This record gives sequence, C-alpha cells and structure tokens, in this order.
Amino acid sequence: MSKANRFRNLPNLITAVRFLLTALLAVLLMFEQTTPIAFFSWFVFTVAASTDWVDGYVARRYEAVTVLGKLMDPLADKVLVTAALIMLIPLDRLPAWVALVILSREMMVTGLRGVASASGVVVAASGLGKIKSIMQYIGLGTLIFPLGLVPIPYLHQIGLALLYVALVLTVWSGLDYFYKLRSVFLED
Repeated sequence: MSKANRFRNLPNLITAVRFLLTALLAVLLMFEQTTPIAFFSWFVFTVAASTDWVDGYVARRYEAVTVLGKLMDPLADKVLVTAALIMLIPLDRLPAWVALVILSREMMVTGLRGVASASGVVVAASGLGKIKSIMQYIGLGTLIFPLGLVPIPYLHQIGLALLYVALVLTVWSGLDYFYKLRSVFLED
C-alpha cells in the first residue's frame, strides 16, 4: 500500500477535529473567563488553528488531497474564525463591526469562489489570504489568552491591534480576489 493510500483520509480527519474543537471553543467562551477556563479556551483555539497548517501539510506531503478536503478545509477555517469573532463580542474584547467586516468579506469571497468554480475557474488561496489568516489567528489567540497569566501589559490591546491589521489584510485580500476574478462576474 502506498503512502498516499495509507494517509488518504488523515487530512480530512484532522479537518474534522478542527470542527469539533471549534464547537468546544464556542462552549468554553460562553463561561466566565476565569484564568483556567480562559487558558483552556486559548489552548483549544491554538490547537484548532494549528490543524489548519497540519492538514494541508499532510495532504500535500502524502498526496492525500481529496475533493472533500478541498471543500471542508477552508470551511473549517471560516467556522473557527467565525466562532472566535462572535464569541469575543459579548466578552467586550472585540467590536462587533470588526467581526461584521471580516465575516462579510469571507462570505463574499466564498461566493465568488463558488461562482468561479461553476465557471470552471479554480481559485487557489493567495499569499495575501494566507497572511491574512495567520494574522487573524494570532490576533484572535491573543484576545482569547487569559489576562494576568503572563506579565504582558495591554495584552488584549495588542491582540486587538493585531486584529485591526488582519482586518486591513482581510479587506485588501478580498478586493484582490475580486480584481483577479473580475472576468468571472463581469461576463455577459
């Protein structure tokens, strides 16, 4: 049995774990964020965000890219980011408008990718989109991290600043997708 066959479903299993961890994160963020709960929330988010890289690496390394994986991997990323954004609003760690802009961009780009796919155009993730995702993960992780666990003054303000950088990258990469694929939605 070849390595590709042996590991064919492993990336999809890792993606499935990201969905499960996202559900756990949402539940954890509903509780009062005492230091132990907040630390566990941050840990769950960090592991979930890390699986984004791991499943892609395993899929490429073992030639285990599947149609299901191509669909579910970006969806799992969006669900994780959406859960974190929404759950941080009632904790007063994130303005709702930031979540609205980021989520709106994600929905529009997902729709554009669907239209492009229906037209036979494959839309690979851009380098800018990958940087955007990394900045979102770092910013959200910093906002989830428990205050007072480490002596870093203004930790959540730093996380919010990182998320504002991610917001700019989010809008920029969204505009970049629309510009690059303008022929898809400007067709007669």
